[in-house]
Amino acid sequence: MTEPAFASALYMGTVIHRRLKPRHHRLRYRVFSLLLDLDELPRLDRTLPGFGHNRFAPVSFHDRDHGPGDGGSLRAWVEAELAAGGIDLGGGPIRVLSYPRLWGYAFNPLTEFFCYRPDGRLGAVLHEVNNTMGERHCYLIPVTDPPANRPGAAGVVVRQTCAKRFFVSPFIAMETTYHFKIRPPDDRVAVAIEQTDAEGPLLHAAFAGRRVPLSGRTLAGALARHPLMTLKVIVGIHWEALRLWLKGVRLVPRDPAPARLVTVVPPDGEAPPSCAGS
Repeated sequence: MTEPAFASALYMGTVIHRRLKPRHHRLRYRVFSLLLDLDELPRLDRTLPGFGHNRFAPVSFHDRDHGPGDGGSLRAWVEAELAAGGIDLGGGPIRVLSYPRLWGYAFNPLTEFFCYRPDGRLGAVLHEVNNTMGERHCYLIPVTDPPANRPGAAGVVVRQTCAKRFFVSPFIAMETTYHFKIRPPDDRVAVAIEQTDAEGPLLHAAFAGRRVPLSGRTLAGALARHPLMTLKVIVGIHWEALRLWLKGVRLVPRDPAPARLVTVVPPDGEAPPSCAGS
């Protein structure tokens, strides 16, 4: 029996972090992410062996792990945030790239919502950031429309910039800027972030992955290769933090999370005061 094809997919890949100052530090580990078309979630829940939507399964995706965390429709939430930011995409697909829950547990330092127009052009990216204190913040940035951003175009690269508004690492101050370089999902995906301060580059982080069609077999294979990926991510974050502390990197004060969940950032990267959070 042929398993159904989905726009959703698996991406098998590698995460790299490289800190440049005040101490050099580098980590690299293998992971997998799911790209999930939000409109496909009910069908995936019914037909994809080993996968559950808003229920326990070996691999699952729960709406309450993202956005406002209330378990409501993520598509409705993203569309409302797009509308609040003056972005009208005409009801095109919304696809989320994230780590799934494994055995009921997940932690996503960064989740990407790719928001498309009906003709397949990428119209906006919502970058959702979680810290280890249970807080979350999002940066919604429209995508300018270069000639390469066309349906089926190969090698499209999206560049976006925004000021940091949300406390993440206890070793990095707030007065920094994120520079995103994104290859939207096709046969491969890449999300790279260069974080800079007043003196230049501070941190480089990236995920690069290869697309694998989503099926019961490929999902089981990914789980077999990474059965404890959630634990690896959480333990890895704290282990690397300990190594940085042992290297003498100083802790910085923790700022409160912005009052508003989503910062809307225009394409030039400067958030308007009304959207910058507090």
